[in-house]
Amino acid sequence: MTAEATPPREPTRLALVAALLSADAAGRKNMVLLVQLRWLAVAGQLATILAVQFGMGVVLPLRAMALVLAALVLVNLASLSLLHQRRTITTSELFVALLLDVAALTTQLYLSGGATNPFVSLFLLQVVLGAILLGRWSSWALVVVTCGAFAVLMRHFRPLDLPISLASDPFGLHIVGSLACFALVAVLLVLFVTRISGNLRARDAYVADMRQRAADQDHILQIGLLASGAAHELGTPLASLAVILGDWRRMPRLAADPELARDMAEMQAEVERCKAIVTGILMSAGEARGEAPEITSVHGFFADLVDYWRARGTTPLAYDDAFGADVPIVSDTALKQVICNVLDNAAEVSPHGIGLVVERDGDAIRLSVRDSGPGFAPDMLANLGKPYQSTKQRPGGGLGLFLVVNVMRKLGGSVAARNLDDGGAEVTLRLPLASLALEAETPDA
Repeated sequence: MTAEATPPREPTRLALVAALLSADAAGRKNMVLLVQLRWLAVAGQLATILAVQFGMGVVLPLRAMALVLAALVLVNLASLSLLHQRRTITTSELFVALLLDVAALTTQLYLSGGATNPFVSLFLLQVVLGAILLGRWSSWALVVVTCGAFAVLMRHFRPLDLPISLASDPFGLHIVGSLACFALVAVLLVLFVTRISGNLRARDAYVADMRQRAADQDHILQIGLLASGAAHELGTPLASLAVILGDWRRMPRLAADPELARDMAEMQAEVERCKAIVTGILMSAGEARGEAPEITSVHGFFADLVDYWRARGTTPLAYDDAFGADVPIVSDTALKQVICNVLDNAAEVSPHGIGLVVERDGDAIRLSVRDSGPGFAPDMLANLGKPYQSTKQRPGGGLGLFLVVNVMRKLGGSVAARNLDDGGAEVTLRLPLASLALEAETPDA
């Protein structure tokens, strides 16, 4: 069982804009479906005209009806040109396209018996499409237009000149035509309305997903502000402790006691570690602007990271560097914290040992962290990257992977998790090299 989280890199506002653009993308797909339906209409009308004229012997105004078919072809070519030039299609443009289809159908019905033609029921197909594709006012406007067209065709139309063999039973002919029209409408509704509904459902799902991601990013922002504020507050007492410990180590009376001197050295090392953590938090928040970025390489970055993690942990770590040819990158503090977070989580459930593999995957870095623990619960895999999804049952539990996923989103990467067949779990991080490349860095103005 595998779970993956791969969100876009844009911040909250741009994510909402992308959601709006997705709504227009659904309009584009629906216009494509209307174009396909119109091609079918052209082919179906042409086949029907030929069958009625030459198969049934009914005289039709072929030239006028051919001109209507030619007009439909031109409308389709114009629609294809619009789709080629525009990435989005509005509801108003869909409304105009449906009005043109209604006008073409009305003209063909006028030339072939008006309201007495059983294919007059095709107006219902236009109404159903309008109810699905359009807004409230335009849907009702289409209802009014089709009803008006039907009413006009009841009084104004060109009567069909039926041959003697068909004129003896016009009602039976009408029933057969009604059956053919019903079958045609039913098939078209199943083919196209289901596809249009799928486009609309996909749009709604995308918008809902983008809103959820925006809420997650707001949550991350709040956590970041809290962490940044705490780091600022901790900076002063840590600096005071470092000064006091430095003074104590220089006092002859205290320095003469070896055990006390050793304890002070350990205390000072821990204070320096806390200061480094605080500095890392501020750098991740973009507040350490005075410091130049550290230039390193893929091999060097992960070697230093592994040494750092091993120095502060007790769980054995098997490290496999299979990246290949080295690539220069800019060291990213947030990425370092993310990887250490994943390693810490793996070490908690697998104290006897974990594994880290670094590989190259095209233009990206792929990191795989494996453990021999109990694995992920199904609901955790299904909700990968959502806050407070944890089995630790403690305040703040579940924020680890949530922060990992969102930092990887910011860097343009992805996070996947799965349970292994032989026990344990694997978390895979995939990060584009471009997000850490030297040429991606621009100096501050």
